[in-house]
Amino acid sequence: MKKLLLPVTLAAILSGLGAVHVDAANAAIIGKTVEYSSQGTTLKGYLAYDDAIRTQRPGIIVVHEWWGLNAYAKKRARMLAELGYTALALDMYGDGKVATHPDDAGKFSSAIMKDFDVGKSRFLAAEAFLKQQPSVDPTRIGAIGYCFGGGVVLNMARQGADLAAVASFHGNLTAVKPAAPGMVKAKIRVYTGGNDKFVPPEAVEAFKKEMTAAGADFKVTVYPGAMHSFSNPDATSVGKKFNLPLAYDKQADTQSWKDMQLFFTEVFKKK
Repeated sequence: MKKLLLPVTLAAILSGLGAVHVDAANAAIIGKTVEYSSQGTTLKGYLAYDDAIRTQRPGIIVVHEWWGLNAYAKKRARMLAELGYTALALDMYGDGKVATHPDDAGKFSSAIMKDFDVGKSRFLAAEAFLKQQPSVDPTRIGAIGYCFGGGVVLNMARQGADLAAVASFHGNLTAVKPAAPGMVKAKIRVYTGGNDKFVPPEAVEAFKKEMTAAGADFKVTVYPGAMHSFSNPDATSVGKKFNLPLAYDKQADTQSWKDMQLFFTEVFKKK
């Protein structure tokens, strides 16, 4: 599998990330648990990068679904590493805490969104940690998020976080605090499902109006028929288990990831 992925990785690096030195013969994706802290809370993230790349590259923060930093968020971090980025899947709940039942996931995620100063502090702590990594160009930082995590990255953008690019996959579009004109620095891409019961059409339209009024550089892509959590292959089984309107959609997953790659290549290319 690695041999199949490597040409794509090299192409992405060479076309979008600037001139780099790659030791293809010894390429390996490194993934490891890392610790950092925020306001006295220990946070356990997951750092992934390709150690064959010998120069600095853009860093991408990955914000997990409401379940916490589980295998899915780590997988996405590794996928970003395969594309030539250094990715940090952050820990928004503290001590690597994860939920396996929607009731707990709802409590954990709601606590963060109701006191977003805590969430913001934890995001910024992850960003600071990522910028300190030897493999990262600290002037080129982006973020992606899934479901709850999509809401987190969008709210960080609304509050003027110093991010070059933000991508939300089936994320919550509700604002903790609506973006003020000129406040949004990041370029934004939103990927949402046309049949997402948690993000109805009126929420999409409200988001568009808010971003337009704020003067943000944004684009919203709606995938017809796609439901909430469309990018997660486990979504269908989880939806059935807990009677939730969740379902995986391979086409929406593939198309959104491809669009994100093109978006990041454009944003992070060296002038």
